[in-house]
Amino acid sequence: MSQVSRLLRPVQLRKDGEDALVIDWSDGHSSRHSWRELRRNCPCATCREEREKPPEPFRILKPSEIPRGPLRPLAVRPVGYYAYSIEWSDGHNTGIFTFDLLRALCECDACQGRRSIEQKGQGPTGLHSTKED
Repeated sequence: MSQVSRLLRPVQLRKDGEDALVIDWSDGHSSRHSWRELRRNCPCATCREEREKPPEPFRILKPSEIPRGPLRPLAVRPVGYYAYSIEWSDGHNTGIFTFDLLRALCECDACQGRRSIEQKGQGPTGLHSTKED
């Protein structure tokens, strides 16, 4: 467990319409996560391996790989004091989303701006906190 997850704790989780999860953190920040992005960034070994493979443009999909209806979460459950697991409508349920990962995946404008600066090589700027806004 990192120093960040020892200090930051979710204080509330709530759905934002049908397409997103909002997490209110102990430092006052609220992270918004679209379900689609959470599923796309699943940290389990199987999903990580799939993301690292080069694309196969002529691969034929099996019927079981074609989604039946919109992807949605069926359940969000705590894993110890450091993470959540999400059970998905496509049957997937092995990803463990640590607090650190959830914070890093935040889709708010401030966090996306911070990541953009870090990617340009200007170095980390620390975690965004709404208390400073």
